[in-house]
Amino acid sequence: MRTIWNGSISFGLVNIPIGLAVATQRSDVAFRTLHRECGTPIKQKRWCPFHERDVEADELVKGWEVAKGEFVIVEESDLESVALQRSQSIDILRFVELADVDPMYFDKTYYLAPSSADAARRPYVLLLRAMQETGMAAVGKFVLWGKENLCLIRAQGDTLALQTLFFADDIRSKAEIEESVEVVQLKKPELELAGQVIQSLVGEWKPEDFENEYRRDLKAMLEAKLAGEAPKRPEPVSDEAPVIDLMEALRRSVAEVQDRKTTTAAKKTKATPAGGSRGRRAPARKSAPTESLPKPSRRVYVARTLPETPSKWTNPRRVPAHSVPSESSSSDRIKSSGRPSSEVYVRTAIPST
Repeated sequence: MRTIWNGSISFGLVNIPIGLAVATQRSDVAFRTLHRECGTPIKQKRWCPFHERDVEADELVKGWEVAKGEFVIVEESDLESVALQRSQSIDILRFVELADVDPMYFDKTYYLAPSSADAARRPYVLLLRAMQETGMAAVGKFVLWGKENLCLIRAQGDTLALQTLFFADDIRSKAEIEESVEVVQLKKPELELAGQVIQSLVGEWKPEDFENEYRRDLKAMLEAKLAGEAPKRPEPVSDEAPVIDLMEALRRSVAEVQDRKTTTAAKKTKATPAGGSRGRRAPARKSAPTESLPKPSRRVYVARTLPETPSKWTNPRRVPAHSVPSESSSSDRIKSSGRPSSEVYVRTAIPST
């Protein structure tokens, strides 16, 4: 596995060589901004609105905005005075219960790859197994690309995963939301119905069951344009009136989920007949003899463009050319443009009485 950083996990006198590998990547479609007239990608310029001219890279400097339009100039030497010392070690600060760490603090996910040497791989497996048995995770710090990172190392299957964490001051306060929630009083029937809705949707966590439908449709649209096809426009969706009554909304939700499950079960039953084999067809019942009525005479017309007399034409269909009655002349067998030569269009007319 390709790693982007190599170092070691360090706690106490234990040192475990590892490599840091990216665990996630988005598969979103990326677009470039083009000039509509010629299709050329647009370049972004460094423009100074004060001097009204382009500026070069050596004319740029960092600035910290302390107020609207007021900046403190920061030189590279200033940043060097507080720069972190380069380190190739992840220093473990403490072990915590994995369940105690709120997922809100999770930022990016990486895999920790063990060393290729067999002797150096043993402490990696030892830490992994110990975490699996105890349910503990390690909190530590390390420097990556000149920035200090708080991290959580945890067991994920038979792999050690590193999760970079937000610091406490990176998380915004939710006190305003909690205050608005405290003043709301719920009734017991409402909670019971809400519980039914939740239970009706309970299932296993299978990531492969969920698909990014927008990404799928976007890629299909791009493939269609590449093939010279016109994109299909989605049908307009009618907006349903919102349900004001909370109890009624919960009842409808329960009924909707139950109907969905019933429909799915019916489709599965229909697709798989009982006994695992197809049943035999029942013999056709003989109907009582009836007096035969005289059938109206029929004439077959073969044409390139169908006549516009719908009241007198019935049963339009497409048949092979060889099935057209022999009394039709060869000139009547006009082939439909864009169709195979072995096919013609016919319509059967029943003369009006």
